[in-house]
Amino acid sequence: MPLITEPHQFNVGDLYVDLLGIVGQPLYLKCEGFNFAGSIKLKAAAEMVAAAERSGALGPDSVLVESSSGNLGVALSMILAGRGRRFECVTDSRCNPAAVRLMESYGAVVHLITEPGSDGGFLTARLDHVRALCARDDRYVWLNQYANPDNWGAHYRTTGPEILKQFPDVEVLFVGAGTTGTLMGCARYIRDEQLPVKVIAVDAVGSVTFGLPPSRRLIPGLGTSTPPAIFDASFADDVVHVSEPDSIAMCRRLAGHGFLFGGSTGTVVAGALDWLSRNPMSGTGVLIAPDLGERYLDSIYDDGWLASNYETEGAR
Repeated sequence: MPLITEPHQFNVGDLYVDLLGIVGQPLYLKCEGFNFAGSIKLKAAAEMVAAAERSGALGPDSVLVESSSGNLGVALSMILAGRGRRFECVTDSRCNPAAVRLMESYGAVVHLITEPGSDGGFLTARLDHVRALCARDDRYVWLNQYANPDNWGAHYRTTGPEILKQFPDVEVLFVGAGTTGTLMGCARYIRDEQLPVKVIAVDAVGSVTFGLPPSRRLIPGLGTSTPPAIFDASFADDVVHVSEPDSIAMCRRLAGHGFLFGGSTGTVVAGALDWLSRNPMSGTGVLIAPDLGERYLDSIYDDGWLASNYETEGAR
């Protein structure tokens, strides 16, 4: 019987969904949402907090602060509540209300940014707010997931090896690009091990990470308005961009088969099928599902939200 003393110690890392019967391709979806934080961000959160504690950056009176679109904030709230530490999350109006309520339930203070920054992106405004907090009070400690090597290091040490242990002959790995921690960690592991695996990044239309122009994005999780410092495009063999209506349509398609996943998962599955339509695969592919779908019931699974935000019928 598993026995834990801290919530981050439980995390299912070997659960996959066979998508062949749903999408007609030999694809396996790695489910990362089965932990007390509900997402893959638990791995990066635990790694970054542990490193900050080892280095002494987190002292007895420290207030940890981080910018997050939702899932990392939830993971940090949970971990720090378990350790009796204070945490403040800077997020924006696109964050799922359920994620905000979860963070507050763990005792975190949530700063909700409602106006974009000078470049039109909410991420810039969030980072400006974090910097202002740190400048105002030296008790604040910023992990900075966008530049922190322990973000991608967590996946180098866990996610990458987990995938290759389960699928040693995987041909293609599809990874969503948000802060790019998962993408960079897995891709660096594959390159260092000299494995013949293609790494395909899946990004959202409107994200600037791979050099495309910015545009409106409503689904949190993937995409950026400012490329993360940890990102290195040379580690991705190719990239595919997915529109939000296509992401939503895929989420609903999966839900029609009983699998309720979040927006990032719909994006990655849609992107994989798009890429495979131009690049036939002779072996198997693995995709990463960062979280589950319960936190998206008021958005991508809500017909009213869909109708009020998208003109296209493609996501219905």
